[in-house]
Amino acid sequence: MKRLLTGILALCTCAAGEARDKAWYTQGSFAPQVRVECTVENTLDIDRENCPVIIRRADFPVPDLHEMWVTVVDPALPPAPAPTPERLTLQGGHELRRETNGHAVYHQVDDIDKDGIWDEIFFQTDLKAGEKRTFYIYLGENSRGWNKHYTHANIGSYCRHLMPFWENEYVGWKIWFANSCDVFGKRKPTLMSQHLYMENIDGYGIQTIDPDYGSDIQRVANSFGGGSVCLFEFPERPDSASRPRFTPKHFELAPKSKWNAGQMSDTRYTYDVVFNGPIRSMIRIKGMNWDSGNGFYEYVQDYTIYAHTNYCTSRVRFTTFEPRKQGVAPGCGVRQKPEQDNFVQHGGLVVTSGPEYISDPENIDNRPPWKVPFIGMALAVREQYRPEYRYIRTNDGNHTFRVTPDAHNAYEYMVMASWAEGPRYNTKETFNAYAEQMYREYNNPVRVACAKPEQK
Repeated sequence: MKRLLTGILALCTCAAGEARDKAWYTQGSFAPQVRVECTVENTLDIDRENCPVIIRRADFPVPDLHEMWVTVVDPALPPAPAPTPERLTLQGGHELRRETNGHAVYHQVDDIDKDGIWDEIFFQTDLKAGEKRTFYIYLGENSRGWNKHYTHANIGSYCRHLMPFWENEYVGWKIWFANSCDVFGKRKPTLMSQHLYMENIDGYGIQTIDPDYGSDIQRVANSFGGGSVCLFEFPERPDSASRPRFTPKHFELAPKSKWNAGQMSDTRYTYDVVFNGPIRSMIRIKGMNWDSGNGFYEYVQDYTIYAHTNYCTSRVRFTTFEPRKQGVAPGCGVRQKPEQDNFVQHGGLVVTSGPEYISDPENIDNRPPWKVPFIGMALAVREQYRPEYRYIRTNDGNHTFRVTPDAHNAYEYMVMASWAEGPRYNTKETFNAYAEQMYREYNNPVRVACAKPEQK
């Protein structure tokens, strides 16, 4: 520990007198000697809430760190008082102690590529329009501070097959049909997907156990559901899309199924949890052996869910992209609401909403449906990928974007959801406004800059 601290101190360049000009954070007996000042800037003319802040290892002056050596502090927040004896009895020695000069914020140190070395420090903050705020990352071993989970991700055996779940306290996603997302909404902020897969409870029926858990709010069937990747392989047919679930082998071997055919003969998938964190969780999907009949493709897709939001983001990278003709481009889409009465589209944003019946899609028990006056879905593609909107009439109607991937054959998009029985954004007007703001924020991530380490 002393050798590591000595190495960090060797990087410090500021004088001790300069460091003492700004009050240093303490927490109980934790009195760090080294910190890194980071500024976070909102470049937009609107206030932002629960804004993602990402500090990449390549941009941080001390890359060789254990995650327990990182404490992120907002000096503008009120310090926590000393915990009560009852609280200490419950939480033990790792409970947060009395703070001075700021408050430790929930954060994560995430290893995204799974090589055992951290890739990003992540936290969230609120920012006023045009605001630039200072945070401090204190370096030194600190094992105190429990983090309540507001997100959850896992792979569960659900009705006889493995599938991924990812959620925050407002909304969640899961994948029943290979790579097309289901969506579930909550009535009150809660995490509940662990009940779905651990107890194997129907997504429509779980509300009979606790109404706050909500319900599935997205029927998928043959559609894009609440989000799916695709390919545009026929420039002469702009309203057609190729999808990994429906291939020549599928129609040859299982033409009436909504699933793919055999895992050796047709497209296959694997699912992994990259991290399951308190404020950010990530699921990784690999799509392999996708022979569309006009090309051969494989991809890796990461879905990330964030605390206190109504969205998740997706990054898709094609690891194999071998079209057999010119002009092939990837894309993504969501299903059009079946009784769509609200449609917004401009640039890389599309919103679809309307009243919808909630019922078991297979109608296996004649459970009476009920009509929800509003269910909304939205899809946003970053402008850097030059999104081109296309409506796909087949497979229940779908709103899609053709995209131009980057030099790594990757692209990113965001999917959003809400419903009338949820705790917020539960009308088409409020959801439209939310989708518009998230689209702006998604295209304008905050600016983050970190200084060199300073010594106390």
